[in-house]
Amino acid sequence: MSLPPLVEPASELSVDEVRRYSRHLIIPDVAMDGQKRLKNAKVLCVGAGGLGSPALMYLAAAGVGTIGIAEFDTVDESNLQRQIIHGQSDIGRPKSESAAASIREINPYVNVVIHNTVLDNDNVFEIFGQYDLIIDGTDNFATRYMVNDAAVLLGKPYVWGSIYRFDGQASVFWADQGPCYRCLYPEPPPPGMVPSCAEGGVLGVLCASIGSIQVTEAIKLLTGIGDPLVGSLMVYDALEMTYRKIKVRKDPNCAVCGPNATVTELIDYEDFCGSVTDEAAEAVIGSTITARELETWIKEGRDIDLIDVREPAEYEIVRIPGSRLIPKGDIISGAALADLPTERQAVFYCKAGVRSAEALAAAKAAGLKNAVHVQGGVLSWINQVDPSLPTY
Repeated sequence: MSLPPLVEPASELSVDEVRRYSRHLIIPDVAMDGQKRLKNAKVLCVGAGGLGSPALMYLAAAGVGTIGIAEFDTVDESNLQRQIIHGQSDIGRPKSESAAASIREINPYVNVVIHNTVLDNDNVFEIFGQYDLIIDGTDNFATRYMVNDAAVLLGKPYVWGSIYRFDGQASVFWADQGPCYRCLYPEPPPPGMVPSCAEGGVLGVLCASIGSIQVTEAIKLLTGIGDPLVGSLMVYDALEMTYRKIKVRKDPNCAVCGPNATVTELIDYEDFCGSVTDEAAEAVIGSTITARELETWIKEGRDIDLIDVREPAEYEIVRIPGSRLIPKGDIISGAALADLPTERQAVFYCKAGVRSAEALAAAKAAGLKNAVHVQGGVLSWINQVDPSLPTY
C-alpha cells in the first residue's frame, strides 16, 4: 500500500536544480512536488561500505537535501572491489570523508553531514534524531539490532539491506506502519553460524543491486509514491537472476514493537548477539597463543600440527607456512575429527580468531586437551610476523 509522504516539500527549486533534476520532474509521479520533498529530506546512511557506497551516490544524485554519513572506518585496498564511492587515492582516508568528497562531486547542492564515530548506545538517539529516514548499510548483527531498536523507539522508518556472496535481501522496517527487523529475526543467529562478507565474500556488483533498491525505497517513502517494502522482504539471487517478494507480518509478541514489548530501552547488543559461543569462550581460556608465540614455536622446532580452519578459497589466498587445511565445518560436524592429531599438539588458526575458537572448542570436546588457537588468526601473523603476505 502507498503511504503519505514522509517530508514536506521545500519552498522552491533553483533554476540550476530544475535543470539538474529535469528527468525526475517530467515523471508525473515525482514532478516538482516530489523533487521539492527530496530537497527538504534528511537521510542518514549507516555505513559507507558495500551498501552505503551506491546508496550515498544515488541519494546525492537524486537530490536528497541533507545526507548524513555514520562511518568510523578507513578505506582499505580490499574495499575497492565493491565500495565504489572510494578510490585508490582514498586508501587510508576515513571513509566518511572520502564518501563526503564523492557526494559533493556528484551534487554540490547537497548538504553532507559527517558522523565519523562508532554508532553506539550513547549517540544513536542523538544522531538518528536529526534525520527523517535511516538507511542501514551495516554488516554485523549487533549494529543491525541496535539500529532497529533505536528506530522503533524513535518512531523512525529505516531501509534495511543485507548481502552475502551472490544473495541479497532488502526491506523497509517501520513499526508505526508494519513489522520491524525483530519481527523477521527475533533472535540473532548463533555465533559463528552466519559468516560475514569478510569471511565468505561478496560479489562486488551485488552491492549496487541491493543499494539501489534501498535508495528506491527511500525515495518512495520520502515522496509518498508507489508501494514501499513495508511488510515485505525482497530476496535477490544474482546467480539465478531472480527476485522473490516474501510477506513479513508484524509479530504481536515482538520484544520491541509488540503491544507487550519488553525492550523499552537500548541493551548490550554485543552481549545479545555474541561473537563466539559460550563453549568457544571457555575453550580459549589458557589455550590461546599470539602470532609471535607461534613464530617462536616454529623456530624452536616444536612438534605441532598447524591447522587452518578456513575455507579452501581463503587458504589459496594466503596461509601460514607449514599449515594444512581442515575447514571448521568439518571439525564441528565431526567429519574430520579422525584427521586431528593425537600425538602432536594441534594449533588452530583462521582469518581473525573467531572460527578457530569454535574449532578449538570442538577439538577439546573430542579429547584434544592440549590444543590451542592463534589469537587474531592469519591477519595477526601478517601484521606481526610477515607483512609481505597479502591480506583480504
